[in-house]
Amino acid sequence: MTAAVATEARAIVYRTRGAQHGPITRLMSPGDLGEFLKPFVFLDLFGMDTTGRHTGFGMHPHSGIATLTWLIEGDTLYEDTTGEQGVLRGGGVEWMRAGNGVWHTGGPAPDVKRLRGFQLWVALPASEENAPAHSMYLAPSQVPQDGPARVLLGRYGAAQSPIAAPSPMNYLAVQLKDGERWRYTPPAGHTVGWVAVDAGQLDAGDSTGGLIATGELAVFEESGAAIDFTARGDTSFVLGSAVKHPHELVMGHYSVHTSRATLDQGEAEIRRIGAKLRQEGRLG
Repeated sequence: MTAAVATEARAIVYRTRGAQHGPITRLMSPGDLGEFLKPFVFLDLFGMDTTGRHTGFGMHPHSGIATLTWLIEGDTLYEDTTGEQGVLRGGGVEWMRAGNGVWHTGGPAPDVKRLRGFQLWVALPASEENAPAHSMYLAPSQVPQDGPARVLLGRYGAAQSPIAAPSPMNYLAVQLKDGERWRYTPPAGHTVGWVAVDAGQLDAGDSTGGLIATGELAVFEESGAAIDFTARGDTSFVLGSAVKHPHELVMGHYSVHTSRATLDQGEAEIRRIGAKLRQEGRLG
């Protein structure tokens, strides 16, 4: 007979509820947790009542990063300077690899009463940070799922995202019923790990900080160990794991690059596109 071996829970080394700006809670920025969780460098949790207000975020630029918006609830209009525009339905995913520079905009679709979701920024490797911009918009039916996990980036189980991740990483949206248990075993080399909860509470076996609550981001110690979760109440959350981004984060206002030279190149392209948009009357 083989005796069962108890495994120690992977420790939570940091927790935050971020900083709230109206309906948006900024849980991670390139100047704080992004330095420790890179390639994940920015995370917003948003939830807003849009009744009677159809204002959007306005046309704005990025370079050197990719953005992924996981739209949990509500439909949004989108448009970007790669030529894409349309409606993203609740449960869908917007992927924007800004690369050398892009402008985009979005806002609630008509008659939508509420928007809720996460927006993540991912630092791009040097080979892609000044590549041509590329966007993908996935309908809810195009987001693959294995068990309780929808795969937004990377692979989990038999499910693989149609989005080509720029470096080894997983980004999952998970739903668990009250009392349900789930183990996440990261792929080899994925030493970065974190979760952010948008509903319910998670028990990750941490002996010091208690449950991971709604609106909270928890950072796990850097290791390749599995993480065991138990839901306390019906719970939904996003989880990120990755091989650590090996570059420094060189930041502009809307941009993150690996060097000053690549940042300057991206910001020059942003200015060029912005001037064109102004000539076309699409910017004030």
